[in-house]
Amino acid sequence: MRELKIDAVGGQGDGVAAGPAFVPLTLPGERITARMEGQRGELAEILEASPDRVDPACKHFGHCGGCALQHWDIAPYLDWKREQVRLQLKRERIEVEILPTFASPPASRRRVALHARGGKGGVRLGFKERRSWNLVKIEECPVAHPKIVAALPGLARLAQPFLEHPKSAPTLHVTLTGTGLDIDVTGVERKSGGLSADARVQAAMTAGEFDFARVTLAGETLYMARQPLVKLGPAIVPLPAGSFLQAVPSAEQAMAEFALAHVAGAAKVADLFSGVGTFTFRLAQEASVYAADFAEPAIAALKAAVGSAPGLKAIVAEARDLTRRPMLSSELDKMDAVVFDPPRAGALEQTVEIAKSKVSRVVGVSCNPATFARDAGLLIDAGFKLEKVLPVDQFLWSPHIELVGVFSR
Repeated sequence: MRELKIDAVGGQGDGVAAGPAFVPLTLPGERITARMEGQRGELAEILEASPDRVDPACKHFGHCGGCALQHWDIAPYLDWKREQVRLQLKRERIEVEILPTFASPPASRRRVALHARGGKGGVRLGFKERRSWNLVKIEECPVAHPKIVAALPGLARLAQPFLEHPKSAPTLHVTLTGTGLDIDVTGVERKSGGLSADARVQAAMTAGEFDFARVTLAGETLYMARQPLVKLGPAIVPLPAGSFLQAVPSAEQAMAEFALAHVAGAAKVADLFSGVGTFTFRLAQEASVYAADFAEPAIAALKAAVGSAPGLKAIVAEARDLTRRPMLSSELDKMDAVVFDPPRAGALEQTVEIAKSKVSRVVGVSCNPATFARDAGLLIDAGFKLEKVLPVDQFLWSPHIELVGVFSR
């Protein structure tokens, strides 16, 4: 057992026996004892609690692997997220105005991934334990939308037929849409022939019983009562099975409004890594838009939704792998502004082309401050100025942080 004084969230501090340590579920300034294995440890006792410590909102806290920061008061928690963005940018020698963190409210997440396991006690549905592959059966979730929480018993029933093979470890990717719950199931063993006909029928019957909108198996439709639809700005988009969607509508709206405000006046905008049109349709209210994304189903859905919002400027959408075939500087020269929202790996190849182009306004959206900072450095070296950054806390009580950055030259 070691006594530690915590210097940073997560427990990076100095111990009585000297040397740094990492102890989850602690807060800056706390004095604790911990059971240590090397530099990692488990909290044993809080000797001196931080004044910023609060009671967790969920009974599963500490056991469930999610919401690792639920014990932290909201103001210092949001300040810490803002500081993480500053530190990542500082590593690339970038200094910029960082706005206060946008906070997503509890009970607002419309997209969750639930793991299912079988056993003598029936189906267990929930999230993985902290530092373990074991499963915590979830009975409540203060971050998820109440409609998803209310559906947990039905989702557990739905998971049952997907467990017919002992090697299956199904994950239910649940999305709340305007027409009901859309569930895409992955992790089902396929080498022995996949899901049997009886299991498929059972899944469809359960989906009907609980009035789910659609159930798919790795994108293959097993049941559909209604097309899952989502509203993106002025448009109604038919959501492809398993498609990416921002997890919290208010966070999506905040990011979109921030981006739109900083490309105002542009007549032509490129929306790169567009997905199903999170920014596209909002941009098209003021400018003509070229939208590109590697996912063909997402682009097909974007095109299908164009007619749902009359009065938009022209939208041209293309399925295009922007890593292997980025939009070239010669193409970008025809644009007044660029919005790009890449996956966690960032947009290195596309950023190189933006840097070579004549575009003067760029908005970068990122779910990974480290790769954003790397890409931002390329733009700054090419003469851009990173004017301001908005951190976005879309995944409440987690260490994850997203951001939107505005560039000009």
